[in-house]
Amino acid sequence: MEQGSVLVSPPGELEPLVVVAAAIVQEGRLLVVSKQAAPEVFYLPGGKPDADEGPMEALTRELDEELGVQPLEPRFLTDVEALAALEGVPMKMTVFEARISRTPEPAAELAHLKWVSGYESDLRLAPAVRDHVLPLLRQHGVLPSKAT
Repeated sequence: MEQGSVLVSPPGELEPLVVVAAAIVQEGRLLVVSKQAAPEVFYLPGGKPDADEGPMEALTRELDEELGVQPLEPRFLTDVEALAALEGVPMKMTVFEARISRTPEPAAELAHLKWVSGYESDLRLAPAVRDHVLPLLRQHGVLPSKAT
């Protein structure tokens, strides 16, 4: 519902958290990162677009800030609607598959980065990654469909 020039959600309805993320796979492993606020939970690198940014601009800025890399040949992979793992609110995540310009190094609010198969028993992935992105990457043959 619109009031004046401000969009307002009906009572009890939360506007989804809008984020962009990169599915970066090299040698059969997916790059995931954890934040200092919750270092035990791993996500795809990315973040929230600024008010004046489109998805690709936001992805480029976030990857530079978080990992010191640029996305190469990004392609739309999927839109995921799920609960945000850290914030616990509805989220709409636009995921791009991309290569990166160099070896990533964690910066900004990141605690760790890992290259994973998704089959690690001690790895706590955000539900959106575990339940939506990993199966799609396996279905497309980008990640192995079985633990090796």
